[in-house]
Amino acid sequence: MTTASPFYFAYVGSRTTRERNARGDGISVYRVDAATGRWTHVQLMDGLLNPSFLALDRSGRFLYCVHGDASEISAFSIDPGTGRLTFINQETTAGKNPVHLSVDPGNRFLIVANHVTSSLAVVPRHEDGSIGKHVDLVILEGQIGPHRVEQPFAKPHQVEFDPSGRFVIVPDKGLDQILTFAVDGVTGKLLAVDAPPAPAREGAGPRHVAFHPGGAVAYVVNELDSTVTAYRLNPGHGNLTPFQVVSALPDTFIGPSRAAEIMVSTDGRFVYASNRGHDSIAIFSVDPPSRRLTSIGWEKSHGRTPRFFTLDPSGAWMFVANEDSDNVVTFKVDRKTGMLSHEGEAVRTGSPVCIVFATTV
Repeated sequence: MTTASPFYFAYVGSRTTRERNARGDGISVYRVDAATGRWTHVQLMDGLLNPSFLALDRSGRFLYCVHGDASEISAFSIDPGTGRLTFINQETTAGKNPVHLSVDPGNRFLIVANHVTSSLAVVPRHEDGSIGKHVDLVILEGQIGPHRVEQPFAKPHQVEFDPSGRFVIVPDKGLDQILTFAVDGVTGKLLAVDAPPAPAREGAGPRHVAFHPGGAVAYVVNELDSTVTAYRLNPGHGNLTPFQVVSALPDTFIGPSRAAEIMVSTDGRFVYASNRGHDSIAIFSVDPPSRRLTSIGWEKSHGRTPRFFTLDPSGAWMFVANEDSDNVVTFKVDRKTGMLSHEGEAVRTGSPVCIVFATTV
């Protein structure tokens, strides 16, 4: 997504409950200066339980959030001039602890990953932005990984459409697999594909996936062993075949750490991943012909527990949400080298865990 607008809006989801030792207040809305990366507070949509992951619809006019540790999804309209949110309605995800959601290419359905109840739910989206009762629920099963605490059952952690929009890719932290489904654009039903799930290393804990803009390669960040796996994407069946694994941590770091987020630069030349514990953003260069990764450095997140980060609509700025130090930090992206330069704190906000951007209309 690119924009010529001098500003855009940022929506920051947070954790709010004492059980998570959280300090968030809801969804915070900011106006961001595209030239300077400076944030100005617009609105706090409070009274929400753990609005932890957010997604825009395909028109950019509506915002949706899942409520972590609960069982709901909420819909909001966006005022195109001010960026302010208005609550529309809420529905159940038919599962526990929804952790991610995506909107299908037809803008008719939302796919939700229920982390604790091992399920994927499909929720219909209406023209007015409201959501209806779920139309499909798929229970995931399989051989669990060896981690005694983190892998007791299937744990889908993300539902991400591939670049073609034909397939939903699901990294499952509990099964050490990446699953693929197709979506019926009329009924919303999730359809199994004629290909086996992609394997991850035993105990890796696949968490999130990001696609190279060329469309034929996916990069998966593995939470439990802090690695990134590169996969070739089969455009016919949507299945993935691994061809490289690299560490997201420097070999001098021996402390505990968990990987969290992954993203590919808009030009496909660099891949970034976040480390919670090492508290850093790992930076990899992408070899053009092979799409193999080479580690080129780490940038400190300038906060604790970078659960989430993202590039802005132009790709010029990176914003890192440090969950346990209650701040969003700004980095300037060097387009030639891929390296990051710390520009300071964008905002202080409680327990930030997700950021999405909406351009002005």
